[in-house]
Amino acid sequence: MQAPLTLGTHHVGLTVPDLDSAVAFFRDALGFALVGENPDYPCAFVNDGTTLITLWRATDPANATGFDRKANIGLHHLAFKVADAGKLEQVFNLVKVYPGVTVEFGPGPI
Repeated sequence: MQAPLTLGTHHVGLTVPDLDSAVAFFRDALGFALVGENPDYPCAFVNDGTTLITLWRATDPANATGFDRKANIGLHHLAFKVADAGKLEQVFNLVKVYPGVTVEFGPGPI
């Protein structure tokens, strides 16, 4: 078998309806740092020291199609590694009550 040609994930890009709210979520709920932005694009870059996420603002959020995991092709979810089950519970408890966040189901085995 051939060795992989890639070295892991460099970054993930997400389109969001509200750039400021998305940055606030990653910063305030998960502790990411804002490491760059481009108001002309508009986009922002957040990082937790391991994972870089590019956040793009949708051009027309009011008319954008929301994601439906059963009907849409594309990114289904983004999972972050945590130190242990206690940290997973802590992160889940912060995320599930964060304003504007909808959680379909909690953490489970992969």
